Amino acid sequence: MAFLYWLLPLIFLCSLIGTWMLRHYALSRSILDVPNARSSHEVPTPRGGGVAVVVTFLAGLPVLAALGAVSFPAAVGLWGAGALVAAIGWLDDHGHVAARWRLLKHFGAAAWLLYWLNGLAPVALFGFWIDFGWTGHIFTAFYLVWMLNLYNFMDGIDGLAGVQAITVGLGTVFIYTLLGETGLMALPLLLCASVAGFLVWNFPPARIFMGDAGSGFLGFMIGGLSLHAAWLVPEMLWSWQILMGVFIIDATFTLIRRLCNGEKAHEAHRTHAYQYASRHYGSHRAVTLRVLAINVLWLLPLATFVALEWLDGPLAVLIAYTPLIMLAVRFNAGRPEPEA
Repeated sequence: MAFLYWLLPLIFLCSLIGTWMLRHYALSRSILDVPNARSSHEVPTPRGGGVAVVVTFLAGLPVLAALGAVSFPAAVGLWGAGALVAAIGWLDDHGHVAARWRLLKHFGAAAWLLYWLNGLAPVALFGFWIDFGWTGHIFTAFYLVWMLNLYNFMDGIDGLAGVQAITVGLGTVFIYTLLGETGLMALPLLLCASVAGFLVWNFPPARIFMGDAGSGFLGFMIGGLSLHAAWLVPEMLWSWQILMGVFIIDATFTLIRRLCNGEKAHEAHRTHAYQYASRHYGSHRAVTLRVLAINVLWLLPLATFVALEWLDGPLAVLIAYTPLIMLAVRFNAGRPEPEA
């Protein structure tokens, strides 16, 4: 693993410079997020900086595979699926791709990745091991597409998506270190290095936004890494779900409430809990840092207990998510904004 000492700084630097170049490109082409009634920002801001995350991560994958840090099937699966997801997001950032075509390509990317990862590993449920077979593979395809879309939904304030990816990635690296599973560390470290270079430009106040190409890619990759880890350390499937708890609960709770209110799932809005919270505190930075604290102080210990087999996975998910649901209710997630 000594090669990571030179590879990770190089990936970070390329992401940092790449984001700077993308910012200038977006400004020169007027590729801007212009504030409107449903925005959480107040000034026109360049978007598309997440492409730097995509390019640097995809560039690093073959290097890891060549050095034996990642298996060939995992590298091929992640590379092909990630490139397709990012390409669709990039096209959507520069124009509009009909929802049905986006979903078709997203499920195609999920099928590609699941083929190379051999689908869903047997799952531990309350002391029993269950192999869901084809049912599990179909459910997992929906899981990957939902992870992609929820990350798009949650990328709405400065720094949040980047901080979430890095805390989740480093959280898993911490757990792998405790378990002695150093072979699993390379992929999340590569993802963290790619995101860190972008986050320098996106941390509040953001000078560039991620865009759909980057946010969808991140959500899909995090979902993919959780499935990859489950084949080697089955308990890690639950640990990844716990570490992603803030995003999973806010996005899912908000969507369910909006559907119950008769609203359309695809319509733009700003009624996620994190968006209400950012207006409550009057600061993107305050909310982003609070999410970081929840991830590190609450979710990481629970994810660690599961990986060490001190706590049952589904039970730990229930424990982890309960206060997050309470926070979603507290901040009116999914509830229509009061009319001015």
